[in-house]
Amino acid sequence: MRIFIVLVLLVTTSLSLQAQRVDRTNFRAGINGGLVVGDFSEAYSFTLGVDLYHHWGVSREIDLGIATGFSNAFGETQEVGSIQAKFDNVQYVPLAGSVRIYPTSGFKFGADVGYALGVNSGNEGGFYYRPSLGIDMNGGTKEFHISYFAVNGDATFSSVLAGFLILF
Repeated sequence: MRIFIVLVLLVTTSLSLQAQRVDRTNFRAGINGGLVVGDFSEAYSFTLGVDLYHHWGVSREIDLGIATGFSNAFGETQEVGSIQAKFDNVQYVPLAGSVRIYPTSGFKFGADVGYALGVNSGNEGGFYYRPSLGIDMNGGTKEFHISYFAVNGDATFSSVLAGFLILF
């Protein structure tokens, strides 16, 4: 609840201030990788993905945009007694809205929220959310970020990711 109140205050303050506007409009592309956690952590070990964003600077503190990409979680082979089960890879293409808040120069936090399309057979996708923290590098032309990737369908598929983006 406190985080929500802080976010509302930041948004309200930034929208009410008509001071100097910083245009951070940009396209971002990059890669990410991480560990599968939660409901699917026994069947899937790690995930690799590609991120694509387009953000528009709407104030000094806030960027709004769209996000997509591709995520692949690699299936494991599990042994139960003398039986081996091989889990197929799980793949998603998220389609989301994106917000980034800059409390200080070079540091941001935010989230992507939308729907993740299931790509592999039998994967229907689901509600997608991805909170993240990022740090600008190299004068703001590159970004390192950590995030939590989750898709809520019949069960929740989730992973903890680290990624690198190049801003164009």
